[in-house]
This record gives sequence, C-alpha cells and structure tokens, in this order.
Amino acid sequence: MQPATPGAVRRPETMLVMGEGSLHTQFGDAELARLVAAATLGEPMAATELHSAAVRARLAEVEVLITSWGCPPLDGEVLRHAPRLRAALHAAGSVRGHVGQEVFDRGILVTTAADANAQPVARYTLAAIFWAVKRVPFLAADARLHRNDCGNQHRHGELGKDSVIVLVGFSRVGRRVARLLQQVGVTKVLVVDPYADPVAVADTGAELVTMEEALPRADILSLHAPSLPETRHLIGAAELAALPRGATLINTARGALVDHAALEKACQAGLHAILDVTEPEPLPPTSALYELPNVMLTPHVAGALGAETRLLAASALTELERYAVGRPPLDRVTAESLKLQA
Repeated sequence: MQPATPGAVRRPETMLVMGEGSLHTQFGDAELARLVAAATLGEPMAATELHSAAVRARLAEVEVLITSWGCPPLDGEVLRHAPRLRAALHAAGSVRGHVGQEVFDRGILVTTAADANAQPVARYTLAAIFWAVKRVPFLAADARLHRNDCGNQHRHGELGKDSVIVLVGFSRVGRRVARLLQQVGVTKVLVVDPYADPVAVADTGAELVTMEEALPRADILSLHAPSLPETRHLIGAAELAALPRGATLINTARGALVDHAALEKACQAGLHAILDVTEPEPLPPTSALYELPNVMLTPHVAGALGAETRLLAASALTELERYAVGRPPLDRVTAESLKLQA
C-alpha cells in the first residue's frame, strides 16, 4: 500500500497509540473532529498498549499510527502484526522511545511534532534568561532565608548590550532562542554547535564560536543540545570552571548534558543554575542542589503542558492530512537525522 498520489483524497486506517493522559489532554473536540475527517477509525480507536488481542487485530488493518508520550516501542514483534503500517506520526517531540532501526528498515514514514514543542521551550528559556540577569529566582530564595533584610539585597542589571548569552546547540529550540534574543535587542549571542551552518547562525544575529572561546565570556550558558552518547556530560568540571564568576547555567534540554557531581561543586562555589531537567530526573532527595539558594529547580515544565500539547496534536494531524492527499511531510525523521536529534 502506497501513500496517495498528490490530489487524491483518502481516509487511511488510523489508530492513536499513547498514554491515557496524553490522549485526553491532547485530543479535545477540535482535534477529534479533524481526526474523524481525515482518517478511517476502528475499534479500538486509541490504545495504550500493543499486545492485547483486540489491539493486535486492529493493528493488522492500520496504515497510520498517531503516537505520543507513552507509546510502547514499535519493535519487530509489533511490526510483524502491522503489515499495512506505512506511517507513524508523532504528536510529541523525540521519537527515540518508540522508533528504532526496524521502523526505518520497513520504509515507514516517521514524523515529529518537535517543532511545535520547541516554541514553549524557547519562550521559557527566554524568560529564564531574563530571570537570571536580574537574579530573580535567587533573590527570591535568599529573601526566604533573610526575611528581615530582603529589601537590602543587591539589584542586578537588565538584559542588554553588556550581557553575553551562550547557546550550546543550534537546535530547533536554540534557533528560536537566538531569534527571540535578537528581537529583544540582545546583540551578544554566541552559539556553540559543530554542526551549525554559520550563515544560519549569523541570520539570527549570533556568532558561531567554539566552546573554549564561549565559556569565559558567558554571563548566561543555556543548553539546547540533544542527549547523545557524544554529548553526555558535555558540560563537566572543566567547562564549569571556565565560566566567569557570577555566571548562570540554564538547562531546558536534557539532564545528561551536565555532569551533576561537578555541577553540585560548582554551585556550592557560587555558580548560579536554573535547571528544568536533571540527571537523574528527579534528583535524589540527598542532592545538595535542593538546598542552594543560587539554584532554581523545576520539574521538566519548559515544554508543552496542558492545553499547549494540543499544538503538538495539531502538528501530527496536519501530517496526517498531508499524507492522506499525497503531499510530502513537513517534519520527517529519518535514521540519519535521528542521530542528531533529542
């Protein structure tokens, strides 16, 4: 079975596979109406697992899976029960948890909604940069410790021409953060990414440099690289030591990018940190990072949450509508591209 030729309208057999929470949060009335209009749906319409008899029977007929958080791995056993499967359209970011080489070997189209998820992460990061420059979360923590003297805390500057922002990773999020900084007038933005196109970086008003060049200049170090074997502990003791006194590390990407044993020592010595992701996640109760007033910890909230996740569902539905009429995908994932993605 092949995708439709351009212009031909079909309603491919489709099933949703995701955690129950994802289904109810991401697919409201508007999204379900689009799904019904674009696809042929059977029973069950949605599944949280791929091994029961009822789901396997439906899987045998399905041409398209719409997946999201909580989707089980599409391994060889699952694929053997899905001979007609031609597309797995992900209504979330990374597909690493459920898509492996067997999916690509079968020639199955894989798409992601990572671009839609990058928007809230980039906005959160911009807010975190503003907070960091003004020391907002750290002053708030200090105010709790010194309630009788909180009005005398030192005020810090505003984000502007003297602030140097270093972005590690010119990813979907990294590019958006660079453009947002450009829009608010920040002129000193450095990008560290060995795979980035210098012209694309320059178009955002940023400068492509090496890690060694960037770290000593960084007022803010914001991480936007994927979690890969070669990026594990990309920021370790040496990199943290290279940061100037008073710098802030922001991580909204992946916890594994940072050596947390080294991070604890650096923060105890005065480094500031805003961490939305950690390794492990959550941190163990004994972690010193919980107690430090110069560290802000949040439980992985930078990405799409609640109603925001419907943007990701809409992205997957757009891919379904394009697939049904034979148009090329907007955000295809290949075996090669996955090597550099989160």
